[in-house]
This record gives sequence, C-alpha cells and structure tokens, in this order.
Amino acid sequence: MTRRLACRAATVFPLALGLMLAQPALSLAQTTAGPASATITPPAAPVAATPAPTPSAPATALPAITGMTATAATPDAAAVPSDLSVKALIGHADRIVKGVLLLLFLASVLTWTMLLGKGIELWTACRGITRGLRLAESDAPDTASLPRPLLLMRHAVKAELAASEGTAVTGTKDRLDSRLRRLEMRLARRIQRGTGILATIGAVSPFIGLFGTVWGIMNSFVGIAKLHTTNLAVVAPGIAEALLATAAGLVAAIPAVVIYNIFARWVGAYRHGLGDLGEIVLRHTGRKLDRGTALPARPRPMAAE
Repeated sequence: MTRRLACRAATVFPLALGLMLAQPALSLAQTTAGPASATITPPAAPVAATPAPTPSAPATALPAITGMTATAATPDAAAVPSDLSVKALIGHADRIVKGVLLLLFLASVLTWTMLLGKGIELWTACRGITRGLRLAESDAPDTASLPRPLLLMRHAVKAELAASEGTAVTGTKDRLDSRLRRLEMRLARRIQRGTGILATIGAVSPFIGLFGTVWGIMNSFVGIAKLHTTNLAVVAPGIAEALLATAAGLVAAIPAVVIYNIFARWVGAYRHGLGDLGEIVLRHTGRKLDRGTALPARPRPMAAE
C-alpha cells in the first residue's frame, strides 16, 4: 500500500510541477493574443456606420508652420550685399569705421613719407660723419667741402679760443670740452627730430583699428536684433567691415615700428660718430695748446714808470 502511494505521488508531483511552470507562459500568451485578436477582428458596425473623420485643422496649420520655418531659415536676399570686395565693404561701412580707416590711411602715408624724407637725411648724415672722421684724423684744413659737423666743431673751437685769449691752458681745455659736448647734443637732437612720430603711429594704430572693430561688431549685433534672425549671412558683411579696421591698424603699425627701429639704429650710429669726431677735434686742439700755437701770446705787463 505504501509502495502504491509512493508511485502515485511520484507520478502526480512532476505533473503538478509542470503545470506550475507552464502557467506564466500561458498567461503571457493570452495577454499577447488578446489585443491582436481585437485588432484583427474589430466590430463591424462602427466601421460600416461611421466613416473615418478627416481632420482639417492640422492639415491647414502644417503649411503655415512650414512657411514660417522657411522664412526664418532663409535670409533676406535684399539684406545681403552682392558685392563683398574690400572696396564695397569700405563703401558700406559705418561713418565711424570710415573715419577710423581714413585716419589709419593718413598715418600710413605719413610713415612712408618719413621713410623717404628722414631716411635720406639720416643716410646722408651718417656718410658725412664717416667722411668727417677720416678728414679730422688727417687734420685737413678748413674748406667748404668739409662735412657740416666737422666745420661746426672747428668754428666752435675757434670761437672759444678767441674768447679764452690770455687765460690758462687747463681752463681753456675744459671750456672746449663743454662747448663740443653741447654741440654734439644739439646736432643729435636735430637729426632725431621727427622719429617720435613713427613711434606714436606704431603704438597707437592697433588700438585705433581695434576701436573701429568694436564699433562695427556692435552695429552688427544691433542688426541681428533688428532682423530677428541668427543667420550669419545677414550680419557677416558688417563683421567683415569691422575686422577690416583691425587689418588697417596693423598695416599702419607694422611698417612704422620697423622703420622706427631702423632709424633708431642710424641715430645711435650718428651720435657715436659725433662723439668720436669731437674727441678727435679736442685732441688736435689740446696738442696745439700745449705747444703754445693755438692761443695768441699773453700780453706782457706794462712796465711801471
């Protein structure tokens, strides 16, 4: 009896376990098949009695939305200039930007004028100093063909010797040295005159161009606000005009700085040449003073009666 019950239990237990495991799968299948059968076999009466409604509002609103999007995405053809050359950008620029460009153009013209005028003057002066050093070493006599710095120094020496007639030789040498140093400084200041304009142009021009750029970009952003569009094609010409001012500032500043540095080297060489020339003239005059040939003889004291 016990064996029979055990056999029945062994037969029923697997069947119950199989039913328990298969129950979730059957529930999932019924859930999936339910909507599908409802979709496949809908009621016939509503379909046959009522036709499918045709919504009119969305169909009418769709072209309006599409047209509005196309209008916002497409820039106004009249707002974008057809000619975007440099000449056209300058012509369409703001008055402030045009004023900045004109000022930078005048500064550039002044720079190149200084290169021609002052360059020739400095080149001639440096050549004259080189020739004067050679003639001063050989103690050439005074002629009209002598370089101007050498003639001025010799005239200064003669004027001081005439004024120091009858004085001690030591004091005369000191006064000659002082007079020649002052003459060298005066000649150096004269040859350096005008080069400060180049330094000013080189330092200020980039900032003037930057001011024009800031002003032009500000106007471009104002145009963006007025047109109610973020399309870059509409405001790109204004931004290009603004950046043109920065380019003009660099075009005016870079040559001015380069030319000023060249002139500064030439002026330094000229100053050194003047110093060497003054030393040579002072040495020759000192020798003559020591020999007693430069100053006239002191007047003899009158004998007492």
